[in-house]
Amino acid sequence: MHRPIATTRSAAGLPTGRLAIWWVLVTEIFIFGGLLAAYIMHRLAHDAWAGHAEHTNIYAGSFNTLVLLTSSLSAVLAHKAAEEGNGPKAAKLLGLTMLGGVIFVTVKAFEWAGEIQLGYTILTNTFWSFYYTAAGLHACHVIAGVVIMGFVAAAARKGEELQRVELIGIYWHFVDLIWIFLFPLLYIAR
Repeated sequence: MHRPIATTRSAAGLPTGRLAIWWVLVTEIFIFGGLLAAYIMHRLAHDAWAGHAEHTNIYAGSFNTLVLLTSSLSAVLAHKAAEEGNGPKAAKLLGLTMLGGVIFVTVKAFEWAGEIQLGYTILTNTFWSFYYTAAGLHACHVIAGVVIMGFVAAAARKGEELQRVELIGIYWHFVDLIWIFLFPLLYIAR
């Protein structure tokens, strides 16, 4: 069987696939870090933001937090199954993780539809601009994770490329971690 070079080489003592995903996450930290730093600095300078934040749907945000944390658990269990060589079980658990991502994006779509109907759009004021930008960027990462996870799960179902289960899991945990920062900033800190 031919194995991809990423599974047979290592750099800096790490398999190249794992090193690559960490490099991707470092760039993502700069993107989200800059956005969140700008948000925090602007919010500290404008007391009116507390009034704007009162209109976010804390119930939808709380439910989505639970969904993402639960999906991280199934990603961890998928990684464990992959390490044990059980590709079909890993694929099923990745399917649950993907379901969590789909639920998250669906709830976000309904939440945004309700906010837009109430007149809170990206053009309403600076708070809503940051809100839609940060939450939208995060939702794009959730969608990307679900799509990539689908390819990883398809290979895992056949018992192939099981090391990729860990890599997509690392990415998924990062997406969850970003939400852990976004949720209190956008929904709770009023």
